[in-house]
Amino acid sequence: MAFDHVPVLLREVVDWLSPGLEKTPVLIDCTVGGGGHSAALLERNPGISVLGLDRDPQALAAASAKLESSRVRLVQKNFRQLSEVMEEYGYEEAGAVLYDLGVSSPQLDRADRGFGYRGDAALDMRMDPEAPTTAAAIVNTYSEQSISSLIARYGEERFARRIARAIVRRRAKEPFATANDLAEVVRDAIPAATRRTGPHPARRTFQALRIEVNDELEALQQSLPAAVEAAAPGGRVAVISYHSLEDRIAKRTFAELSRGCICPSDFPICVCGRESDLRVLTKKPIRPSQQESASNPRSDSAKMRVVQKLGRPAA
Repeated sequence: MAFDHVPVLLREVVDWLSPGLEKTPVLIDCTVGGGGHSAALLERNPGISVLGLDRDPQALAAASAKLESSRVRLVQKNFRQLSEVMEEYGYEEAGAVLYDLGVSSPQLDRADRGFGYRGDAALDMRMDPEAPTTAAAIVNTYSEQSISSLIARYGEERFARRIARAIVRRRAKEPFATANDLAEVVRDAIPAATRRTGPHPARRTFQALRIEVNDELEALQQSLPAAVEAAAPGGRVAVISYHSLEDRIAKRTFAELSRGCICPSDFPICVCGRESDLRVLTKKPIRPSQQESASNPRSDSAKMRVVQKLGRPAA
């Protein structure tokens, strides 16, 4: 199956990030995927260079075919290593940094990747196939309490305890091997009245396992401050997220980094001298249009937040 990914919020990404590339023509695409966002930004801004990161070698192969240019460098790295990658390849700062988080349609649609709910492929969920931990290892070895905690925390699943109990009961008889094995156990653990409507009953559990396998939230928390630091004055950083946990991290991180004075509210004047060099451009996140949601239902939950690096004060 080809890595055919429809980029979400494409027009909005190009419109919001292009102004930052006018002065500093370097784009860092931290989740380059199939290369759709980078290709559109290259088309709008033909003089820029692109540094694209991704953990998935299949995604990088697709991006390499799409972004045939001497001005594009693609690296198989986790975006938590952003600072090290920039230093290694000689990038000092960027006019735009982009994150398109979560799992892509090609990853979901390939049964052998183990992200989906159906199929007899191995229960994997690794974005980097060389990573040490699989979803099967988690459900077959973690304690019941640990499984319950991660499903509740990362999946925001109210039936986490029931699901964890069912997982441990089933694995005592036979270890989990496939995505379909797990999906059936999760479905049966959720009350019938709850699972009659809405998305697949295993969706939240699979989300939680994927986040745990790939350490997604910790990587984002580590990477965002580095992205802001990497942005040149006037440069912009955009984050597209697909669930509340990711969006909360982006919102909180940007709010903290854009904060100026931290003196207590009862101080008559500022004595800390702290000045912000970051401005939040999107007070409310940007959402897909009705037309985009209709044509690409997987885009419906997307939210994009954008910040701009201000000019640094003179020393």
